[in-house]
Amino acid sequence: MTSHHVTASTCCYCGVGCGVLIEHDGARILGVSGDPEHPANYGRLCSKGSTLHLTGDLDARALYPELRLGKSLARSRTDWDSALDHAATVFAETIRQHGPDSVAFYISGQLLTEDYYAFNKLARAVVGTHNIDSNSRLCMSSAVVGYKRSLGSDAPPCSYSDIEQSDCLLIAGSNMAYAHPVLFRRLEEAKARRPQMKIIVVDPRRTETCELADLHLALQPGSDVALFHGILHVLLQEGWIDRHFIDAHTEGFAALERHVHDYPPARVSELCQISRDDLLTCARWIGQSPSFLSLWCMGLNQSSAGSAKNSALINLHLATGQIGKAGAGPFSLTGQPNAMGGRETGSLSNLLPGHRDAANPEHRAEVAAYWGIEQLPSTAGLPAIELFDALHAGRIKALWIACTNPAQSLPNQRRVHEALAACPFVVVQEAFRHTETCEHADLLLPAASWGEKEGTVTNSERRVSHVRPAVPAPGQARADWSITCDFARRLEKRLHPERPSLFDFSSAEALFEEYKSLTRGRDLDLSGLSYARLDELGPQQWPFPPGADQGTTRLYTDGRFPHDSGRARFHADPYLAPQEPCTPDYPLILNSGRLRDQWHGMSRTSTASRLFGHVEAATLSLHPEDLQRRQLQDGDLITLSSRRGSLILPVQADDALRPGQAWLPMHWGKRFLKGLGSNALTLPAVDPLSRQPELKHASVEVSKAELPWRLVALVEGEVQSRLQALRPLFEAFAYASLVPTGRERPALLIRAASAEPPASELLERIDQLLQLSSGPILAYDDPSRSISKRVRLDDGRISGFRLAGETLAGQWLRSVWQAGRLAGDQQRWLLAPLSAPPGNAGAAPSKVLCNCLNVSEAKVRAGIANGLDLADLKQALGCGTSCGSCVPEIKRLLATRPVAQTL
Repeated sequence: MTSHHVTASTCCYCGVGCGVLIEHDGARILGVSGDPEHPANYGRLCSKGSTLHLTGDLDARALYPELRLGKSLARSRTDWDSALDHAATVFAETIRQHGPDSVAFYISGQLLTEDYYAFNKLARAVVGTHNIDSNSRLCMSSAVVGYKRSLGSDAPPCSYSDIEQSDCLLIAGSNMAYAHPVLFRRLEEAKARRPQMKIIVVDPRRTETCELADLHLALQPGSDVALFHGILHVLLQEGWIDRHFIDAHTEGFAALERHVHDYPPARVSELCQISRDDLLTCARWIGQSPSFLSLWCMGLNQSSAGSAKNSALINLHLATGQIGKAGAGPFSLTGQPNAMGGRETGSLSNLLPGHRDAANPEHRAEVAAYWGIEQLPSTAGLPAIELFDALHAGRIKALWIACTNPAQSLPNQRRVHEALAACPFVVVQEAFRHTETCEHADLLLPAASWGEKEGTVTNSERRVSHVRPAVPAPGQARADWSITCDFARRLEKRLHPERPSLFDFSSAEALFEEYKSLTRGRDLDLSGLSYARLDELGPQQWPFPPGADQGTTRLYTDGRFPHDSGRARFHADPYLAPQEPCTPDYPLILNSGRLRDQWHGMSRTSTASRLFGHVEAATLSLHPEDLQRRQLQDGDLITLSSRRGSLILPVQADDALRPGQAWLPMHWGKRFLKGLGSNALTLPAVDPLSRQPELKHASVEVSKAELPWRLVALVEGEVQSRLQALRPLFEAFAYASLVPTGRERPALLIRAASAEPPASELLERIDQLLQLSSGPILAYDDPSRSISKRVRLDDGRISGFRLAGETLAGQWLRSVWQAGRLAGDQQRWLLAPLSAPPGNAGAAPSKVLCNCLNVSEAKVRAGIANGLDLADLKQALGCGTSCGSCVPEIKRLLATRPVAQTL
């Protein structure tokens, strides 16, 4: 009998930092559950976290080093010594010939704090460059600037418990119900206990989060600064500010007071396209509530005015004295599991470990002295967008990418792919070998992933958790810190043979012990922590200085702020419109955001087929008026174009948007969709202070794609390897979508379209990879009409099919496949041009509303039609009783049910 073990760890998705209990047998992860003792989640997990044990398919993993010695060659397997020796030689020669700033590192908020620290020390102390940046530049750098310039430190002052204690809570630019669902559950429960709590949602879309809101401000995209100034204008006008707090603890208010005089309700109503009454209600609730808490995420940060938006929101807290007390304060929600740890260790090009600034000579001297080197470089490093611009221009000759996928996530993807293709040497340190960025790797290094490594992470409330490995990494994959330190030692011998190694680390714990002393006496003091202390006390919030018995729940309770003056600062930034205005050629505003069951570029979530049950393909959402104006119907293929690129994908009506707006999930990349994915359309304009790109606002146009020839196919089993093999063949089609699907029997679902039928040889090659060329196959061919069909039957059930040229039966064939058996005489109709077999309703597969309990939308709608309310649905179907991520959508369905008429 196999012995099962349980190891405590944390989730690897958002910045909530949920505790996870991993069930394993020492070799394989068998299951996960929420850790009831972890203060971040108390046992809750979202749909993504609860399926972690189903992700990480070995077919998708990088298992051994691969190297190519020329751009035109394929990579081949090599050993670790050869791989790292080659990398060290190339980096050393590049540095000698072109200087230390000719190389760069681009790393990730998915790394552990110890990994981050190793990379920082490698770049700055061994290479001698500040060219190290993180994908946190794309999500959190505006929040960093907002906190630092307003409060004096990059330190979220709040705790998750403030959510339960707040009287008025404003959520800005975050679909919290999907992006941070565990915290949203806490908010739902708080609202149920205290219905008088006021919840305000600021978002151009009516998202699932709005189902809990007392007030939804559907503002014009990008107008947040005007809104916050307008709220402050009303607070001043009505006397709803705290003059004592302002006078005692802040500076710069007089200038801001003059500035917001120019943002009266009438003007703000026009700029933001919200009603004057809603603006006044919002201001009244904020001004009259005993406690006011704000939560925000990418809608504020991913903007060319992101820093201004952050400071304008923080202004409201300072003006009302709503900071440093229970239920109050400005609270940014981080987008990655350890974005905070990266900020702490200095993993943005402008930062240094311990919340120091790379531009500050004293800070550079402190770090250099601690590391025992003469000095740190004085030349500024390149933030992400500028780094890839330098790569494109040929100034960066060698690039090391770790645990991130810039060939999907950065804006203006055409230029990013050009830059990576032209770079002489690209190293990709990655757990998943099929990401878009891996295509460009000259050297691929297999990294350990979630459940396989040790270290620490810091979540959004400054809480540090000890992450423990449950199972060994597969193949030859290694922990990121270990790879980095091994490479650093080899590079040291080539660049600095005269000095002792700076990388004598034999464990992640050794890295933590060295790093924590760089925080001693700083605002984030971690020096009182250790792995043993974390194991003894559980996860702790910093600062945690020596001698502390517990972490710090809330900051600034004494009204003192870490500016030199001890005061917080107001900032009077003007409202500036987004960088790219709409024009007659590009009249629509494109927004982007997260799906409920996917994360980032889907490198991990795409390995769990069931996570595609809720949304199975990239689809553009438009308001029904915009569809009608363009003579489009739900499901039509359209060309979505911006000044930088275009995509072909289906369109759907969505009245959660205003006319003139479009919405596309951020997750889709080249791997799953023909083209370069969602970010083929976005622009690389950046905030002048944070250098964070404006990923939330691009002007676009939509037109119908006339592609009459269609293909739909499905094949079960070996999803990741089949996806990798089939994807290149679909470059020949104008539109192609390849996504995992299914639950108990994972499968690959393919849709494609073109103006003309493809060559028969291409279809034959596709059939071979679909295993539809031989065996128990039903086949039909009509070459004169370019129609061809294949259905594979195994043990009396469909295991795969491919319809080309005529695809009417695609939906009901999927339903039969999902059912797992043929009913009645269905077999005789499998190749017929019918949307449903005779006598069969032919219901299309319904999306999965509750992923945890596999409850479809159709079942929920049927329950609602039978008079069930939310409590009844939970009891009868189980939906909403596990992670709860489906509850907002169920509430929306309940709200739209017909009201019974009485006489």
